Amino acid sequence: MSRRVAVVGAGSSGLVCMKCCLDEGLEPVCFESSDDIGGLWRFKENPEPDRASIYHSVIINTSKEMMCYSDFPIPAHFPNFMHNSLIMDYYRMYADHFQLTKHIRFNTHVLNIKKRSDFSRSGQWDVETENKDGRREKHIFDAVMICIGHHCQPNLPLHDFPGNTW
Repeated sequence: MSRRVAVVGAGSSGLVCMKCCLDEGLEPVCFESSDDIGGLWRFKENPEPDRASIYHSVIINTSKEMMCYSDFPIPAHFPNFMHNSLIMDYYRMYADHFQLTKHIRFNTHVLNIKKRSDFSRSGQWDVETENKDGRREKHIFDAVMICIGHHCQPNLPLHDFPGNTW
């Protein structure tokens, strides 16, 4: 029986985590709250609440050789410093090549993750989700990987800068 791993988020980290799970003979189930992969790198003219989005003209400030996945080089014809649309193209190629999308449950929010009552013996986790139609499900996983990024909630330490109002 394959060990099941919950992967929360299908952005750059979630994609590679699913692929690594597959490499190790694990069964990843990715919960992505939006309708597509890419996370922060998927440009949206009107970003959804609590979801980060780059702006339309962003060009990555890291070379393609430094930002690519080690087992899937970025195509040679892509520029060294890529526009965000090419990063999304690359993520789609990666997901297609390793058949990752079949492991993703789109439009599914993770509501709760907690250790099972027998965690000290089983090492398992309870994961509760809700899809876009409002249907809730409870799942049991052997491991959990949180890949939601860190750009969703603004960090504005305004108390550290008296007199400034932003």
